[in-house]
Amino acid sequence: MTCQLYLITPPKIDDSFLPTLDAALSAGSVEALQIRLKAHSRDEVIALAPGIIACAQKHGVAAILNDDPELADQLGCDGVHIGQQDGTVKAARAIMGQDRIIGVTCHDSRHLAMTAGEAGADYVAFGAFFPTMTKEAPTQAGPDLLRWWVELFELPCVAIGGITVENAEPLIEAGADFLAVSSGVWAHPDGPEAAVRALNRLCDRA
Repeated sequence: MTCQLYLITPPKIDDSFLPTLDAALSAGSVEALQIRLKAHSRDEVIALAPGIIACAQKHGVAAILNDDPELADQLGCDGVHIGQQDGTVKAARAIMGQDRIIGVTCHDSRHLAMTAGEAGADYVAFGAFFPTMTKEAPTQAGPDLLRWWVELFELPCVAIGGITVENAEPLIEAGADFLAVSSGVWAHPDGPEAAVRALNRLCDRA
């Protein structure tokens, strides 16, 4: 499987984000978009998310909400991404049903990833691989973790945390199925569209 791009929204957005998102999703192949609006209240997320979801789905990109299965279901998202404090895969599955995506944060833990896989997650996310501006990362993962996972398991793995055009290549080579990128796209010096194109080229070369 070729590595795919998994975008994550900035933690705080304004009215300029939707045109920026539309341009980024038009620039190349993006498999999923995680709506992760940590700097906004729940009510603000409810107001902001529908436009983001519609934009993603227009481009054939899976819209995945962070943290909240009930809200993901309410908003009509294609999936939910849960952390270790956000409830179980079983509980999320009961809300989201069998056909929608459930991803799980597993930090740098092989045990957490295997547990998530056994519980029926659709993907596991490892990280942070690099220092990140969008959150306090409690753990640091290395490419060896990705290599170990892909050698033993078919369940897709996502690499997350501080990933940019400049540092992504070792993670692609290690076998990451998805690169989850936030500021590495939105804050790219040549703009988000250039970042998406550059990350696509790296994935296609691998």
